[in-house]
Amino acid sequence: MDGSPSSRQGSVTKHGDVLQIKVPLPFPLRWVNSYLLPGESGWTLIDPGLRTEAAEAVWTSALAELGLGYSDIDRIVLTHHHPDHYGLAGWFQERTGAPVLLSRSGLEQTRLLWGDGQPMTQQIIGLFRREGLPEELVKPMEEHLQGFVASVSPQPVVTVVEAGERVRLGREEYEAIETPGHAAGHLCFYRAETAVMFCGDHVLPQISPNVSYLPGGIDENPLASYLASLEAIRRYEVKLAFPGHREPFGHLQQRADELIAHHAERLEAMRLKLAEPATAYHVCRATFGERLSLHQLRFALSETIAHLIWLREAGKLTESMREGLVFYRQAQA
Repeated sequence: MDGSPSSRQGSVTKHGDVLQIKVPLPFPLRWVNSYLLPGESGWTLIDPGLRTEAAEAVWTSALAELGLGYSDIDRIVLTHHHPDHYGLAGWFQERTGAPVLLSRSGLEQTRLLWGDGQPMTQQIIGLFRREGLPEELVKPMEEHLQGFVASVSPQPVVTVVEAGERVRLGREEYEAIETPGHAAGHLCFYRAETAVMFCGDHVLPQISPNVSYLPGGIDENPLASYLASLEAIRRYEVKLAFPGHREPFGHLQQRADELIAHHAERLEAMRLKLAEPATAYHVCRATFGERLSLHQLRFALSETIAHLIWLREAGKLTESMREGLVFYRQAQA
């Protein structure tokens, strides 16, 4: 990342009435885009970021730079529930009293991931064990998953947004479009009159959004959901898209096509690795390499599983159990 004003973390960049604030992340992504839009009764805040001391400091500085107080924010809108977008929502709600808008599926995910007892944690650990995660990585992975609670606390009281609902962002109304795949209940917000879309992490320029499988019957084939959502979103006329990461861009349909092609290539590459039976963990390491942090491994393994499920459901792989582990293999012609 260079040090220019347009890419510096914490800087405020104006795109007409839309203000882009880059909130820092302690991950390779480096920052998440938050957006502020002025309205008649106050400002709309979209995706405030992960709760860290650095993020809080950036918001204190950005609001001061803009001459805004917390009371000037009258609503907080979330494209999805992932911690780097959702984490500061409750922190802001405490200070602003503003409603926090999120999809119903997103709300359900927050309860499973970070609610009482964190029921999703043990389900993920059980899944990873079956998919070949070495035993010496099980405890560190469990601690890693539990460690996100502090970064999403306090959790907000959520107002549910339904797909197709008209949602006010600043002065204008946008259509909430459900685009599952990257996250259950992920929402894009589209205004046809201006051909503007807030696309969250559904379509990102330059990088491919993670598509992960999570246990518990949430989405049994998330890559199929993601590809279908890309096909659906590319039908919208979009002159300017505001993404969750990297810079706003104007070629959403082209980028959707590129992502569809990327996953077709990835699927075939994984299928070719399975001439002999292997676990998802083996395929993950063969695809993404050995030099992954625990954070990166979590997403790489979940994404590998999502691709293998797609291949299995398409009849391109077979699946078998051996000594408590799932093995995949190319389907015989």
